[in-house]
Amino acid sequence: MILVTGAKGTVGKEVVRELVKLHANFKISTSKKNTSDVYLNFEDPKSIRPAFQGITKLFLIRPPHLADKKYFEPVIEIAKEVGIEQIVFLSLLGADKNKVVPHSKIEELIINSGIPYTFLRPSFFMQNLLNQHVEELIKENIIFVPAGKGKTSFIDTRDIGVVAAKALTENGHRFKAYSLTGNEAISYFEVAEILSKHLQKDITYTNPSILTFWRKMRKKGLARDFIIVMIGIYTTAKLGLAKKITTDLEDLLGRESTRFEQFVIDYSDLLK
Repeated sequence: MILVTGAKGTVGKEVVRELVKLHANFKISTSKKNTSDVYLNFEDPKSIRPAFQGITKLFLIRPPHLADKKYFEPVIEIAKEVGIEQIVFLSLLGADKNKVVPHSKIEELIINSGIPYTFLRPSFFMQNLLNQHVEELIKENIIFVPAGKGKTSFIDTRDIGVVAAKALTENGHRFKAYSLTGNEAISYFEVAEILSKHLQKDITYTNPSILTFWRKMRKKGLARDFIIVMIGIYTTAKLGLAKKITTDLEDLLGRESTRFEQFVIDYSDLLK
């Protein structure tokens, strides 16, 4: 039995979609009580052990607002105690080298536990344009991220869902870490050009400073820790560290990964 955390989020819903296609046995967790789903709240340690009852595999996603590893220590400890056989963790590209991001600390907790793991380390999600940045995109016709001229090997979360489902249901993925990227690296200036072409309106990449970005995100009401993680990710792109392209994703998919232009075509109605 698989337990999927973050099942209603950007990646989690794609994992669920693929597990359904595979007729896999799974449950989804929720941080809210009194629902038909499994109650698991990382801020409520008492919820962990009951949630893991009868679970053999865990798909673990870090809730965006939780950056401190203290929230994940009891999760990993109890997972080991109850005999969970595999943790598939949605990490971050370069987390093995970038010790500042919370994903790195969670990876370390899992490794030290001895539980068989699969780390999925994706690059920046194409779908983030539909989440954190869609307001500026639709209302102001701008892309507002502090990534400079750096290029990013964007990945479609639909492809991540396929790979995650494979890691959870196939043999041969334990004690493996996969660096998942698209097959092209493009700058946000190029992103703006592609969006302008398919949305049929002028989209501008404003390339704000980190301070300007911080102020606008705080004004929007985003949590400080969440903004800090975002800045860390965009700084990685700005420094040219997000342009890495690997073959891991296409090897696992057995096909070409989704290109950014195809993503825009598929989701154009939501981006206008």
